[in-house]
Amino acid sequence: MSLWSRISDALTALRQGESLTQVFDRLRTPPQRSVGFAIAVIALGAKMAKADGQVTRDEVTAFREVFQIAQKDEAGAAKVFNLARTDVAGYRDYARRIARMFEDDRKTLCYLMEGLFHIALADGFYHPDENEFLEDVADIFGMKPSEFQALRTRFVPEAEPDPYSVLGVAPGTPLPEVRKAFRQLVRDCHPDRMIARGVPPEAIRLAEKRMADINRAWAEISGEAG
Repeated sequence: MSLWSRISDALTALRQGESLTQVFDRLRTPPQRSVGFAIAVIALGAKMAKADGQVTRDEVTAFREVFQIAQKDEAGAAKVFNLARTDVAGYRDYARRIARMFEDDRKTLCYLMEGLFHIALADGFYHPDENEFLEDVADIFGMKPSEFQALRTRFVPEAEPDPYSVLGVAPGTPLPEVRKAFRQLVRDCHPDRMIARGVPPEAIRLAEKRMADINRAWAEISGEAG
């Protein structure tokens, strides 16, 4: 059974009366946790895409970029997205469940937030309602306001990029300490290490963009120092 078939079955169970608790309890451990992560991205992404009042083709395309969908799975993926978009459960229910599912792995929650930002910015406009939605989800995930601000500066064109926030250090931090933080982030984002921690494959794909941002931030800071 493909990933999309398993996701579709889980969402259909929700619509047929099974509680969110029952569904997510079945998805707490690998390999089912990958399904849980995917449902979180789909459900939160679909609901966030409606936050500004409409779901655009660009936002659907961004969803497809987060998940590499094989041609044979396109129909199933479309069904999953539409089920999630019309599901009666509120986004806070999904956010709370996924926060508990990954309470021991905050990095995966960060990757999920990055995927949501990617979908939000797909139509070229960051709507205030989308910002409110993302800020609320980040709070449910236990992210600090400064962590959310760092994410927003990376994704929102109007936000002033801050390489120090990307690396998690304060401006003016000595270069050796910045280098140490940079190397730690590189180690944390390495695919082999993430796989060893049991991080879902979808999160590994989302980490690729973060890795590019980390390298860019280090290049900017070290270039200024040089």
